Amino acid sequence: MKTKKIIIHVVLWGSFFCGAMNFLTPIQSDAIVDHGLYAELLKKYVQNGAADYNGFKNEEAWLDRYLKVLEQTDTEKLNRDERFAFYINAYNAWTIKLILSGYPGIKSIKDLGSIFKSPWKKEIARIDGDIITLDHIEHDILRPGFKDARVHFAVNCASKGCPPLRPEPYRAGILEQQLDEMARAFINDSRRNRLEGQTLYVSKIFKWFSEDFNNDVVGFFLKYVQGDMKKQLEDSKSKIKVKYLDYDWSLNAK
Repeated sequence: MKTKKIIIHVVLWGSFFCGAMNFLTPIQSDAIVDHGLYAELLKKYVQNGAADYNGFKNEEAWLDRYLKVLEQTDTEKLNRDERFAFYINAYNAWTIKLILSGYPGIKSIKDLGSIFKSPWKKEIARIDGDIITLDHIEHDILRPGFKDARVHFAVNCASKGCPPLRPEPYRAGILEQQLDEMARAFINDSRRNRLEGQTLYVSKIFKWFSEDFNNDVVGFFLKYVQGDMKKQLEDSKSKIKVKYLDYDWSLNAK
């Protein structure tokens, strides 16, 4: 009888311990966010990185339905890539919503700010039961949480100087491919970056977020640049000087 009691106690304590460990460990499921509504809107109203805000305005109710999907998502139940894609999409979709709050009476997203508060500091995004800013999504969640410099080519600030808005949502299953494509496209766009002699003229994104690029713009370029520029950078890497181009804040409208 004593032996049976000992076995029973061991089993009970083992069950209790495992239960306690499960309680203490954050649970992540294979939950998937439905970006279908957003996909349809992007497909219809984004071409070559430019947005048809008239079209978005006409179907703002559908955008609101998608934002409601995001609002009702428990991000703690998402795995890393699903959560990464979620916040990129949330940033971009809420930026579109912000633009529509003033469109067509604006020429820049900056027109939606004031002397006291920039548009990126407006509490507009409803996520996880809270109302947060675009700055919070970018600087407090995406950058420190995922530590991936390619995010700067995925989030879109509704400006011509910004990397183009992708005409499809970001999705966990193909996220690596999407981020690589956006980084490569931006780096090799001569309208945004160019090499003249030994001077590399680049977007101010590389200045504003230099630490995300390990303070090595040329090194980052060499990962994605193609063609003649790649060979020129490799041949003169130690001699290259970096200069930053003016940023175009005009609206990325069609």
